[in-house]
Amino acid sequence: MLEQRRRHYLQVMGIELWERRAAKAEAACLRAAHRQTPAPVPANTETNTLVRHVSTTGVSENIATMDWETLERTVLSCTRCALHKTRTQAVFGVGNRQAQWMVIGEAPGADEDRQGEPFVGRAGQLLNQMLKAIGLAREEVYITNIVKCRPPGNRDPLPEEAATCEPYLKRQIELVKPKIILAVGRIAAQNLLKTDIKIGALRGKRHVFPGTEIPLVVTYHPAYLLRSPLEKRKAWNDLQLARRVAQGA
Repeated sequence: MLEQRRRHYLQVMGIELWERRAAKAEAACLRAAHRQTPAPVPANTETNTLVRHVSTTGVSENIATMDWETLERTVLSCTRCALHKTRTQAVFGVGNRQAQWMVIGEAPGADEDRQGEPFVGRAGQLLNQMLKAIGLAREEVYITNIVKCRPPGNRDPLPEEAATCEPYLKRQIELVKPKIILAVGRIAAQNLLKTDIKIGALRGKRHVFPGTEIPLVVTYHPAYLLRSPLEKRKAWNDLQLARRVAQGA
């Protein structure tokens, strides 16, 4: 890649350091909100497994066969884990529902919790610039998170929280049918690939989302890049790889 383009990319991504968000995790384990709540989906469950969900109206619905409207309504009213008790609102996802690119992060932050849209804070501004650097507008991709509700204090999502939201995410992926998934950050990458391998070892490779043929590329979370701007060159390489994969190269 020409050095001029590299410099342009770094200039586009040149945002001042972001204040580190609270790192202290909540100690209490979260329990299901309803006695009728189904158990979290096992990690090896196939994408097309039928998952039962009891909505707030008491109507049993099948997540794996929901259309967009029903799925979004179900997510916004979800009480399957205790995160609903501390959220302002669930954050479903945003963008082109027929997108070729699907960007998946970890969980909503404070800004996302207030506005009901993923990646709208300073990290979201950087994500928009990262996409722009490879010729994509935010409106062209579909953006969502592993977990749909903000964990208290912006802590990392717990494994049981991610497992509870997993059927929603799988259905979103099935409905979008993307040509490529960009996993943004360690938590997103490890949950999507069902691994505990560190993000540094997951980067730079073409993965496949389990149970499908959808290619998946891993990169750093924009919030991390704001704290560690020297890593932006690595993220640029990840984006170039993702673009080649999406083009079938």
